[in-house]
Amino acid sequence: MLGSLVVAAGLVTAGQAGADDEVLGTNGAPVPELSWGPCAEWVSPEYECAEAEVPLSYRDPHGESITLALGRLPAADQANKLGTIFYNPGGPGGSGRIPPELTPELHQRFDIVGFDPRGVAESTPLRCFDDPAQGELLAGSFPVTPGETRQRIADTRKGTDLCARNAGPLIGHLSTANVARDMDLLRQALGEEQTSYYGISYGSHLGTVYANLFPQHVRSLVIDAVLDPVEWTTGSNPAERFQPFSYRLGSFDGSQRSLETFLAECEADERCAFREPGRDLGEKYDAILGALREGPVDILPPGASEPVEVTYQQAVSSTLGALYDASGSAGLAEFLQALSAATEPGVRARSAPVAAIPEPAPRPGFQQEDGYYAGPEQGIGVFCADTDNPRNPWAWTAYGRKADRGAPGFGPQWTWLSLPCATWPASDPDRYAGPWDKQTANPVLVVGNSLGDPATPYEDAVSTAERLGDARLLTLKSFGHGARGHSACIDSALDAYFIEGRLPAEGTVCQPDRDPFDPVS
Repeated sequence: MLGSLVVAAGLVTAGQAGADDEVLGTNGAPVPELSWGPCAEWVSPEYECAEAEVPLSYRDPHGESITLALGRLPAADQANKLGTIFYNPGGPGGSGRIPPELTPELHQRFDIVGFDPRGVAESTPLRCFDDPAQGELLAGSFPVTPGETRQRIADTRKGTDLCARNAGPLIGHLSTANVARDMDLLRQALGEEQTSYYGISYGSHLGTVYANLFPQHVRSLVIDAVLDPVEWTTGSNPAERFQPFSYRLGSFDGSQRSLETFLAECEADERCAFREPGRDLGEKYDAILGALREGPVDILPPGASEPVEVTYQQAVSSTLGALYDASGSAGLAEFLQALSAATEPGVRARSAPVAAIPEPAPRPGFQQEDGYYAGPEQGIGVFCADTDNPRNPWAWTAYGRKADRGAPGFGPQWTWLSLPCATWPASDPDRYAGPWDKQTANPVLVVGNSLGDPATPYEDAVSTAERLGDARLLTLKSFGHGARGHSACIDSALDAYFIEGRLPAEGTVCQPDRDPFDPVS
């Protein structure tokens, strides 16, 4: 049976857990037996793969089951192996079953295990659509005009109606709390007494939930590019529960801060193609957005025979995507300079400027490859299960406009992401919405980028470190989404924490290994 949707005073909420439900763990569920073997042909042969059966509902641990797809990168030094590190890449809806090595040292000493969360990719998938093209009903671009707004709301309702018709019972059991319960069952299957874990972005929320559902099972837990769990789930006061969660998070503020950092770095570096001495680069960027709102322009990607049309929404999304990694600054500068040239008065009729178009920011979208299905509903189903949102889809228009005032373009892009939650047809009664201060067996390490994270503001890392029962904040003085792999200082701190249980000194601030406009080797 689908989880019931609680609707009160125009609010969509998954429902607060009762006193008994707050402590629901794996509830005596059978520990799965794992049989490791070769992965798919496209996966490096050093990986091993397996499947695990877990309960659909932990309220009925011996009832209907679903399957999780796992991947393992074995420790290079098996003789001196310290255990297993679980990994989650974010999303929600991201496939995690082929994990990275994290750092060379951690690959030496730990098996690194990832899994596709319930409902995602090669695990038992949530499926709403027969035709992959229908995914655009849920994952379209943010609207700008009144006509686009009406169409976006109508399309989204069609998409959620199809989910109500086609998804089946899995749609009511997708909360992060159930993913955390799955992970603890996998811990038992691997014979680990406690859990070691690295999660980035949405994976940070999985880590935070796990730390509060299973505090005594925490050995070493790192959350990087952090979501504030209160903003994600309910908001800090009753009024915030009526805000779209993707507005409540303030990701657009992180995007704007990242852009401002990029522009400041550009102004100070002669290698930046967007640099223009004597001109305010913020105003130059705003002029591009203003012109694109009047109509698209053409850009010619290097090596292409025909130009590509770039709309306002595409320019915003590509800019946001480039800000996810500071090493993409040179390419972003060239792209913005091309847009500036293309939008100068009287230029639109001339030949298209040449520049590579950065990959857009991640959004829920369809992939169908190597025999598995990954659609936008798989991530949307998680965040709608976790979060409180308005019931009236037209509420998104006011919040999108409000966010746009302080973060042009980024505001509506982030705010409209959660529109499907207004009419989502199920909730998960076993979600977790706090408290967030359970005392863990060992401290949690919280990592954030102080000069701007375009998806998860640095302030969320600060607030989450304060909310958790026992945590230490580690800071990278840079911008971008996630710190691992961008600083020897950060990676060394991860090694010390996972291998020795040693935390960095309180207040540690690391420097990046490279400046934004340094060549990428």
